[in-house]
Amino acid sequence: MSLLKEVILQMFFVLIPFVLFNIYYRDKMRNFSQSFILVTSSISLFLAMTFSSSVVEGVIFDVRYVIMFFALVYGGVQTGLILLGEFVLYRLYLGGDGLFIALVISVFSFSVSLLMYRTYKATHRKTFFTILAGVLFSIIALTLTYFYLPHYFVKHLTYHLLVIPLPNILGIWILMSLFSTSVSDKEIFIKHAQNEKIETMSHVAASLAHEVRNPLTAVKGFLRLMQENPHDFTKSAQYMNICMDEIQRTEMILSEYLAISKPLTNRHEQVNVVELLKVMRAVMSPFAILHNVELEVRAPDISVIIMANPDEIKQVLVNFIKNAIEACTNVRKGRVFLSLVVEEGKAILIIKDNGVGMDEGQMKRLGSIYFSTKSSGTGLGLTYSYHVIHTIGGTVTVNSKPNVGTKFSIIFPYQE
Repeated sequence: MSLLKEVILQMFFVLIPFVLFNIYYRDKMRNFSQSFILVTSSISLFLAMTFSSSVVEGVIFDVRYVIMFFALVYGGVQTGLILLGEFVLYRLYLGGDGLFIALVISVFSFSVSLLMYRTYKATHRKTFFTILAGVLFSIIALTLTYFYLPHYFVKHLTYHLLVIPLPNILGIWILMSLFSTSVSDKEIFIKHAQNEKIETMSHVAASLAHEVRNPLTAVKGFLRLMQENPHDFTKSAQYMNICMDEIQRTEMILSEYLAISKPLTNRHEQVNVVELLKVMRAVMSPFAILHNVELEVRAPDISVIIMANPDEIKQVLVNFIKNAIEACTNVRKGRVFLSLVVEEGKAILIIKDNGVGMDEGQMKRLGSIYFSTKSSGTGLGLTYSYHVIHTIGGTVTVNSKPNVGTKFSIIFPYQE
């Protein structure tokens, strides 16, 4: 039972690079580096030698050659040589009767690793060469141990036939297989993410070109009319006003695209939603009056605190309120109602209007960068707003019916 524990312990040490890879690179958009292989292999080698297996003091066995072969394959010759140097120095420090034979074994085993690692990288029969490397390491260790310490070897024959081959063969196969699979999966993930990013960028570029081309085409047309009739000052002034409106619309579209492409900040601080709603009522009331829409805000008397970036939350509220008001522009007695309530540790902001409303298909597409219910909209405002809310741990739900109105419920994590 004691021997089995020692084998299992060595197997654990040999898997350290694989475990640390999956922890460290789990959420990163890059694969392993040479420095990562060096550091993790050094840790693995140090622990394997520190808690090595032994039946006679001074004669130790561990998975050092498995780790050095792994370092050669994934870190290169320089990494392998550094690990060899680490092994030699640490083995000299540990000392004991087995020091000389350990150094001799290391020379032969490292030479075999140098001969095999390039073949391993080039071949498609990786499993075969992996197991072959483990077998060769075991044969070298067993043969040289028997040659230099025959009485010791024969006396502890069962120990050597179990503790040396098993960790070498099984350990190198498990480590190389698992690490190779993880690296391949990471490469697929990175390529998929890059392709997805390129596809998104191409869609955004196409959408931006489409949105900007329309006002520019109008401006170009009216400028040509002004060029054809330079003496008609009345029409020229009219055309000039239209051009200015189209240019202003272009600026608005570009601003929205810049806002959605700008990364969200990590600055989170206490934001009193009640006070923010009062500010929003003052800011958005002139816009509501301009569109003949009544804007009403109802909030509790207590402070309702959330953790967020106040500027981002303010922009979110502007986007939602502006959309609600514009939805009521062509409705008789248009009304937008904001209500803030606190329920079960959550702050719920309800934004309700009696505007044109949406059907089921439109509600499902809300938040998409390419979708807007307005003829001149880009959908970027809600895309940005949804992103901000989700980033701080909030959610958005919507209920709407055509020609009846829309109700948004924004749920924020509440700081009591």
